[in-house]
Amino acid sequence: MIHKKTVRDVSVNGWQVLMRVDFNVPIKNGKVGDDTRIRAALPTIQYLIDQKAMVALCSHLGRPKGGPDPAFSLAPVAEHLSGLLKKKVAFATDCVGPVAEGTVAELKPGDVALLENTRFYPEEEKNDVNFSRRLALLGKIYVDDAFGSAHRAHASTEGVAHFLPGVAGFLMEKEIEFLDKAANNPDHPYILILGGAKISDKIGVITNLLNKCEKLLIGGGMANTFLKAKGLSVGDSLVEESSLDTARQIIADAGSKLVLPDDVVIADKFDAAAQFKTVAASAVPDGWRILDVGPATIKKFSDALKGSKLVVWNGPMGVFEFPNFAKGTRDLAQAVSTCGAITIVGGGDSVAAVTEAGLADKISHISTGGGASLEFLEGKVLPGIAILQDK
Repeated sequence: MIHKKTVRDVSVNGWQVLMRVDFNVPIKNGKVGDDTRIRAALPTIQYLIDQKAMVALCSHLGRPKGGPDPAFSLAPVAEHLSGLLKKKVAFATDCVGPVAEGTVAELKPGDVALLENTRFYPEEEKNDVNFSRRLALLGKIYVDDAFGSAHRAHASTEGVAHFLPGVAGFLMEKEIEFLDKAANNPDHPYILILGGAKISDKIGVITNLLNKCEKLLIGGGMANTFLKAKGLSVGDSLVEESSLDTARQIIADAGSKLVLPDDVVIADKFDAAAQFKTVAASAVPDGWRILDVGPATIKKFSDALKGSKLVVWNGPMGVFEFPNFAKGTRDLAQAVSTCGAITIVGGGDSVAAVTEAGLADKISHISTGGGASLEFLEGKVLPGIAILQDK
C-alpha cells in the first residue's frame, strides 16, 4: 500500500509541472544507447501531457566534474524523447536561471521541455537550498518519477520538494508498491536470491530480510566467501576476506534457510577465453577460480522456487559479461520467470539477464534503481520518497 500522494491525487490541468526523471542513460556518438529508463517514465509524462500540464523535465546524467561538459549533455536525450512521444521536446541549455525559466515560460498546455543536466552545478549534489529554490521556480508542483535517485538527498530529488508540493509519478508508485511488499509485507513462501561480487553490498538486505524469507539462495562472487567461511577451499576465487566473520554469522543465523552452490564453473584465469570446467563446490583445485554456478546448483535453486509466492532477485550468479560464465544467471532468469510467484528483479546484471533472454514481460516488477532498491530492501528511509506528500 503506497501512503504517498501520486500525480493522480492532485490537479495538474493547465499547471506548470517540474518532473524529476532518471534519464541517466548511456550515450554513444551523440545518440542514446539503452533507453529503458526513458521508456519507464513515459506513462507519467504522457499522463501530464493528456492533462494539459506544461511539463519541465529535469535529470542528471553521469558524473560531470563540477561544471558544464558537452559529453554529459542531455541534448541527445531530448531528441530521443521527441521520437518516443512523437512530439517536439524543447531543450533548455541550462537547468536554472533565465534560459531555463524562458524555455518553461514558452510552454503551452501539453508541451514538454527537458532541462540540461542538473549535475552541471555542484550545488545539486550538495542539496544546496538556493539551488533548490531556483529549480522550484520552474513549476507549481513537483512530480518525482526518479526512483533510481531516490536514495540520494540532492537538490532535484529532495531539496526542491521543500519549496513545491511533491507527489510520486507512476514509476515511483510502482517501485514503492512492489518493494514495500518485499521489505515489509511479503507473501509466503518468500524466496530471496542474492548474487554479485560482495557480501558487504548486501549485508543490510540479508539482516533485514532473513527473518522474513523462507529461503536465502546465494550465488555469484559473494557465494565464494560463504563457501570459504564453511571451510571449503575456493582456489584463487574472489573472496571478501574482511567479510568471512560476517558470513559465518549469517550461516549460523540462517540455518537451513541458506542455500549455497553445490557445483561451480571454474576457470584457470579471469578471462573470457579461459579454460573452464564444472566441479563440485567442495573440489575447487588450487590455481582455479569460481566464475559461475553449475547446473546442479541451478536445479537446486529452481526447485527451491517451486510453490513460492514471492521471489526477490538481486545480483548475477557469475561473471555475466563473459559468455562462458553467463549460463547460471541466464538459467536462473528462466527459472524465476516461470516459477508462478510475484517476482521482483533488481540490479544491473540480473535485469540485463532477464531483458536479454526476452523474459522482461514475464517478471512482475523490474526495479529501475540498483542502489535505491537495495537501500529500500535494507529498510532504510529514502530521502526522495520521504519528502513526498502523504495521502
